[in-house]
Amino acid sequence: MSKKFNSELSESIHESASALFVIGAISKATMREFDDSCLAKVPDAIPAEQIKALRESNNVSQPVFARYLNTSASTVKQWEAGAKHPSGMALKLLSIVQKYGLEILA
Repeated sequence: MSKKFNSELSESIHESASALFVIGAISKATMREFDDSCLAKVPDAIPAEQIKALRESNNVSQPVFARYLNTSASTVKQWEAGAKHPSGMALKLLSIVQKYGLEILA
């Protein structure tokens, strides 16, 4: 699985740190710090309005959007109403769709 970095600079820094870790020049704890600072992060939450806007910007219905995200239409409806909040893999998929568009999941 390939890692996603914040930028090309972050990727270069992380590669250098990884090489230093492999030869024992930096500790596992230090390597974790590099992972945390260099790797792209998933947002903690996506507001209901943003989820609805994301779906509408891709011109799909709730059932179609749900199918792309491997969830139910009722779950998407609850996210958009603010009754439930996506977490875990759903949150990751939504952040990917925000960045690259729904066609990335096709």
